[in-house]
Amino acid sequence: MQQAWEQQDVMHRQTNLAIIAIMAVLAGCAGIQVVGGGAPEPRKIIEMDRFYSGTWLEVARRPMLITANCPAGSTTYRRTGPTTVYVFDACEVGVPGGRQRSIDGEGTILDPGTNAKLIVRYAPLVSREYWIIDRADDYSWFIEASPDFRDLYIFTRKVPSRSQLSRLVARAEALGYDVSRLEFPAQPPRKVPKL
Repeated sequence: MQQAWEQQDVMHRQTNLAIIAIMAVLAGCAGIQVVGGGAPEPRKIIEMDRFYSGTWLEVARRPMLITANCPAGSTTYRRTGPTTVYVFDACEVGVPGGRQRSIDGEGTILDPGTNAKLIVRYAPLVSREYWIIDRADDYSWFIEASPDFRDLYIFTRKVPSRSQLSRLVARAEALGYDVSRLEFPAQPPRKVPKL
């Protein structure tokens, strides 16, 4: 009897993992639509130590289930090897300053030397590919997207002015992304996470 209960417990855990993976896929299906042609290749080489360190503020994103009602999004990177980085994604539930919701994973650079294509494994069954399709020369902002046009994010090191944010949205649109569904989460004062 005990063995039957243990087998049932294992099956429940596997079912829960499968449900989480399906939810992640479905959340991504509600994303950005392509305006034309194929996804643009990343425009600039990324200096690993300069880019993949510290916290970036998520100032624009496509809506998705995991970030619903969760403003103050951010991504924090820490380099862990020549082609690997630790990735910590967070937002604050309900209102800026609310309880933090987070997920972390291990990222692997897919294009060593250029360092602009990253796959992040968040859980055994969940991974996402991101491309840094453009960035500021001074590394003050970047536009991140998936090669299938599903995901689109704009990040900055500091909270941008409205005019700067408008310019960044226009830049993403010029690169071929539909920006009509972007949302702009509220940005509170930040606490930098300890890694």
